[in-house]
Amino acid sequence: MTLEAVTEQDRATVAAQLGRTPRAIRAVAARCPSGHPAVIQTNPKLEDGTPFPTLYYLTCAKLAAAISTLETTGLMREMTERLSTDPELAAHYLRAHESYLAERDAIETLGTQVTAGGMPGRVKCLHALVAHSLAVGPGVNPFGDEAIALLAGSWPLGECASPDADGQL
Repeated sequence: MTLEAVTEQDRATVAAQLGRTPRAIRAVAARCPSGHPAVIQTNPKLEDGTPFPTLYYLTCAKLAAAISTLETTGLMREMTERLSTDPELAAHYLRAHESYLAERDAIETLGTQVTAGGMPGRVKCLHALVAHSLAVGPGVNPFGDEAIALLAGSWPLGECASPDADGQL
């Protein structure tokens, strides 16, 4: 995993991608093929001290749309069902959760075992799981990796939108 310092251009791009000012941004954790931020790493607490357990946050609108399409297929339900029948997969997903928690706690402990995407007992949000996989690389989060493989025909293709001088995509 290679975290990159956030530039002012990155902040403007992420703001345009999200349609709002990004909160608690620490670093760019993954980039789109065009070089724009796709995943940011966030602080475990927002600026006002509110806990924010999502360490990796997906920002790429093109990727988010592709993942949303996957979520409509019932894939998350099927993935969750597999957790109860495949002990090896469940153990791998638990390790992903533990790794995520350890990374976040190394920055700041929140006193909670909540991580992201439903880990470790279910698959609740593919956006969070894909963000985790893109940030840390393949082999850590089995469901994030699986979703990325399923997206191979739709992302990354072409250039992601670039904000104009006014910060609009």
